Amino acid sequence: MLGCRHHLHFPIVKLSELSEDAENLAANPNPFALVTAAYRRARQTRHDAEARYLAKRHLVRLLYRHGWERQRILDLFAVLDWMMRLPDALEQKLWKDIEEIEGETRMPYVTSVERLAKQRGMEEGLQQGTEQGERIGEAKVVERQLTRRFGPLDAETRARLQAATLEQLDRYADRLLDAATLDEVFSDS
Repeated sequence: MLGCRHHLHFPIVKLSELSEDAENLAANPNPFALVTAAYRRARQTRHDAEARYLAKRHLVRLLYRHGWERQRILDLFAVLDWMMRLPDALEQKLWKDIEEIEGETRMPYVTSVERLAKQRGMEEGLQQGTEQGERIGEAKVVERQLTRRFGPLDAETRARLQAATLEQLDRYADRLLDAATLDEVFSDS
C-alpha cells in the first residue's frame, strides 16, 4: 500500500542434508540442534537397536550437561523418546543409565516420577479390576441362588443384579436365605 512492502525471508533446511555432524549439533546450545542430532541418529540407527540405545543414552546425557531448566529437559526428552524408540530390554537398560545420570547431575528426572505414577495407576487399575471381578462373581452367585430358589429370573432382575454394588449384592445374598418372595430380597428395608 502506497509503495510499502513487507517481505519475510527465512532459510529452509532439509535435516537429512544438513552437513554438520551429529556431535557438533549435540554440543550446540540451541535445543533444536539437539533435536536435529536426534533425528539424524534415529535415521542412522533405524535397523540397529544397540547403536540406537547408545546414541539415545549419549543424547540424554547431553540434555543434562547443557544446564537447561528442568522443563526444557523434560520437553526435549519427550521428543527424543518419541523419535528414538527402543525395544523393552534396551529401554529398561536406558532407565538404569538415566538413574545413574540423575545421580551424577543431582537433577531429578521427571520420567522417573511419571514411571511411579504409571505404576500407581496400574495398581489402582488392578484394584478396580479386582473389585469389578469380585462384584461380577458375586452377582453370578446371587443370580444362581435366586434362580434355584425362585425359578428363572426375568431380564429386569438380571440387569438389576449386574448393576448392583458389592454392598447391595451382599444384602441380597443375606436376604435370599429368609425371603419368601423375590420382592423381599430386593426390598429397600
